[in-house]
Amino acid sequence: MSTPDDLRIRHAEPADVAPVLAFWREAAEGTSISDDTAGVGRLLDRDPEALLLAERDGTLVGTVIAGFDGWRCSAYRLAVHPAYRRQGIATALLTAMEHRFAALGGRRVDAMVLEENTRAHGAWGAAGYVREERWRRWVKPV
Repeated sequence: MSTPDDLRIRHAEPADVAPVLAFWREAAEGTSISDDTAGVGRLLDRDPEALLLAERDGTLVGTVIAGFDGWRCSAYRLAVHPAYRRQGIATALLTAMEHRFAALGGRRVDAMVLEENTRAHGAWGAAGYVREERWRRWVKPV
């Protein structure tokens, strides 16, 4: 999928694992226990279309994990490289993610966002997600 501003959204492949991990170390806020080669490899083995990558001129500029277990849509690792922020990349990734979920029959997205990442809170809110204090998550119907 491409957008008019030459941004390309594609599914990650096994060869992308190391570059994605390096990207997350630089662009993502915080790390996860599954942020390793084995963890991302398992994700791609289980659902090869879950990890969406945004590229501009062949450079990785953004990611989102769009996981679906047949019941719930889950969003993880929305990250945009600091040099490329505020250019619509997160919006393009979220749109691609939501199209994926709709095609799979998903009806609601739960987004995991670090409590202290207030910049991300603003991005999710601007994209139409509503924070559910009771569950401490951001949700949106698909």
